[in-house]
Amino acid sequence: MYQLKNDRYLRALQCLPVDYTPVWMMRQAGRYLPEYRDLRAKAGDFMTMCQTPDLACEVTLQPLKRFDLDAAIIFSDILTIPDAMGLGLYFETGEGPKFKQSIQCLSDIHQLPIPDPEQSLRYVMDAIRLTKKELDGTVPLIGFSGSPWTLATYMIEGGSSKAFTKIKKMLYSDPKALHLLLEKLANSVAIYLNAQIEAGAQSIMIFDTWGGVLSHQSYQTFSLDYMKLILSQLKQGKKSQNITSYVPVTLFTKGGGLWLENIINSGCDAIGVDWTVDLSNVPQKGQIAVQGNLDPSVLYADKQIIEANVDAVLSEFGYHNGHVFNLGHGIHQDIPLEHVQYLIDAVHRQSKRFHHD
Repeated sequence: MYQLKNDRYLRALQCLPVDYTPVWMMRQAGRYLPEYRDLRAKAGDFMTMCQTPDLACEVTLQPLKRFDLDAAIIFSDILTIPDAMGLGLYFETGEGPKFKQSIQCLSDIHQLPIPDPEQSLRYVMDAIRLTKKELDGTVPLIGFSGSPWTLATYMIEGGSSKAFTKIKKMLYSDPKALHLLLEKLANSVAIYLNAQIEAGAQSIMIFDTWGGVLSHQSYQTFSLDYMKLILSQLKQGKKSQNITSYVPVTLFTKGGGLWLENIINSGCDAIGVDWTVDLSNVPQKGQIAVQGNLDPSVLYADKQIIEANVDAVLSEFGYHNGHVFNLGHGIHQDIPLEHVQYLIDAVHRQSKRFHHD
């Protein structure tokens, strides 16, 4: 039986008692760490790091060597699936991800293959297998994917976007084509995440980074319904006394605070929330886990302000089981490292009063 030395994160995701609130940070393996920047300079580019399991493993472990985090998240990118579908992902310095080919019409969608995760995405599975071995049961390993809607935005826009006009044009002028793409992506993501679970991921996160740009009516139809389609296909195992026999799933829609009730009712184990959400208003606390939600920019502040903001987040969540402390989005790349340490120490120290042994 697989034993975890620190299972607080998995316990919190199942709304079980813990002695203190677990904490990890989105983008914890990344550019704010000097050792990451050194490794990236040696590797040459971001995709080489993602596609070389030894390097992806090393980057995943870097923040854990520095900080007392309660979970590791595999170093990868949300856009691995569109890349494996043949769109040619690349990164330009300072400009974010781009694709050599974008999706423009129905025939483009028909031609997209559903990637075999042990073929075109094997590098992710190998990185998970290697990292799980290297972690040796210290903390759980999180696997992840982008949501179908978020992947589709990049595929149709050809990269990052501010106004999302191309995908919204398809949404309103050719919804059938968009639904076909989203269904294909949902099935691809389900296969991909099941392969991650098989490879050793102990928790799954679906990043719906751009769900918040949708209208109220469109969010359910074009984003949440397809995340529910993924959830219906995931092989999560069974809840039991052995905490590692079940793989909990967190859905995170950035800007999704208006739709918490719908997201909670999707069948996920946990919801991720950004800093616009007041945790005291989250429904069904104690039945569904909540991840969040410190504004990442608080980490620019001094120690007293970080302490006060940690206290505010913990107090809003209150005396319930099921809180995973995190930032409301990814950590900024110019955050002072000692402030990250303050944050983690403050969460561990201050949260004890909210938990009873």
